[in-house]
Amino acid sequence: MNLLPKAFPLGSAAQSAMPRRNSRRILCVFPRYTPSFGTFEYSYGLTMGTRAFMPPQGILLIAAALPKHWQVRFIDENMQPATDRDFAWADAVFVSGMHIQRRQIDDIGRRAHRFDKVTVLGGPSVSSCPHHYPSFDYLHIGEIGDATDDLIAILARDVTRPEHQVLLKTKTRRDLADLPAPAYELAKIDRYLLGSIQFSSGCPYKCEFCDIPGLYGRVPRLKTPQQIIAELDGLVDAGVAGSVYFVDDNFIANRKAVAALLPHLIAWQKRRGYPTGLSCEATLNIARTPDILAMMREAGFETIFCGIETPEPDALREMDKKQNLALPILEAVRAINRYGMQVVSGIILGLDSDAPDTGRRILDFIDQSQIPMLTINLLQALPQTPLWERLAEADRLDDDERRESNVRFLLPYDDVVGMWKDCMKEAYEPEALYARYQYQLENTWANRLRRPASKARFSPKNIRRGLVMLVKIFWTLGVRADYRRTFWRYSWPWLMRGKIEFLIATSVCIHHLVMFARDACAGRTNASNYAHRPRDSAGARAQVAAE
Repeated sequence: MNLLPKAFPLGSAAQSAMPRRNSRRILCVFPRYTPSFGTFEYSYGLTMGTRAFMPPQGILLIAAALPKHWQVRFIDENMQPATDRDFAWADAVFVSGMHIQRRQIDDIGRRAHRFDKVTVLGGPSVSSCPHHYPSFDYLHIGEIGDATDDLIAILARDVTRPEHQVLLKTKTRRDLADLPAPAYELAKIDRYLLGSIQFSSGCPYKCEFCDIPGLYGRVPRLKTPQQIIAELDGLVDAGVAGSVYFVDDNFIANRKAVAALLPHLIAWQKRRGYPTGLSCEATLNIARTPDILAMMREAGFETIFCGIETPEPDALREMDKKQNLALPILEAVRAINRYGMQVVSGIILGLDSDAPDTGRRILDFIDQSQIPMLTINLLQALPQTPLWERLAEADRLDDDERRESNVRFLLPYDDVVGMWKDCMKEAYEPEALYARYQYQLENTWANRLRRPASKARFSPKNIRRGLVMLVKIFWTLGVRADYRRTFWRYSWPWLMRGKIEFLIATSVCIHHLVMFARDACAGRTNASNYAHRPRDSAGARAQVAAE
């Protein structure tokens, strides 16, 4: 599932009709995330200046698509808050975000209105739940298209706040091939843990809990390989520090298109000296495409996020995720590992098919699969999904924000939450986590393509970054951490074998997972990456600052 907001560019018709004398100052603000499994905040102190997880594709695309004579300023509040001077400077404030950022979205709107600035909200949250945002002046519902042209034309004429909220809804989606590259030049790309890029939008499957088909369609729309290569060049030239993540809802939603893209990625990596690794999200049935997996290996793909959700076949059928049954799940994971790619998995607790021993069966599956990193979530019903409709009809939705989920489970609520905490505690106990990464070194990393010792990989900046990170890792994990003995027992042999890159990458992941799991079990983080239950993030931020 795509966790990044979608955006809306400006059509050529609107640009040509716009009076050039009406230059505007647009402040694009991306809301802060509450620390969660997917933000990796706990690991930033081990890096050289990382401040946020991934650059938000959507709002940077907005910035790139605005008229060239407009002034645009971008602020990611995961790095720093927008100031009063920023709001005073702007004619209009654009915001985009997801459900989990709802409170931060509203907060940005309130701050903008203190300066009487017109506010515009787009992205996936408002597109599925416009009624959640009554205070914004303009709501852009859906993806790029005719509503976008209307919005830009309105702001070109007038940037005073309308008397009543204006809702603009896209009726015709725009082809991704018509989009400009995101405005990476406005962002501090080298301060993100990963780079981000999007090749396609939409997914042909209709999993019960997923809102992607409803928001973005079941027929994938695509960028051209030339666009992707240009965006990769832009990310590398802007100093991307980690690997680049394809945020597509399903990277293999159109297998023919992916097969056509991969040779271009291979050629680009060879031409640029493999400057970065690649990662993506894909359905587990990618394991049935050895030709694509072979090309992905050569293109430098390192990780695939697969929504396994549950190892139970009957539960997969109930949620209409039959694509996970194309191969036995363990066989599919092993097939991906054989091409040098690590599997990251999504797991859901709270399904109707769950039983009192479901938590134990999930832990057994983790041991059998040796997947080191799994997003173990409590089920959350998202609007515009079949799950939402089914539970609403059965009166099984609960909007009490004191709860960890908006679903009334069939099992007792406290039992499900306790099962989740037990899974988090055991799965991310340091010894178990290090053992799974040891398996990955021997059975996955050993199958990776050997990268050339190129100037792009061994630049002075990269060498300095690696040395800085090693020092921080040795100090934080090897001296200060209460699991330092486990760290040295596994890391010292890695160091002696020259597996420096593996040690760094693994340490960044392990420290985040250990600290996040401890906060989760203590009730300091949400049990779902999609819930917007308020949490005090001071603990995580203090941890980051201390390291």
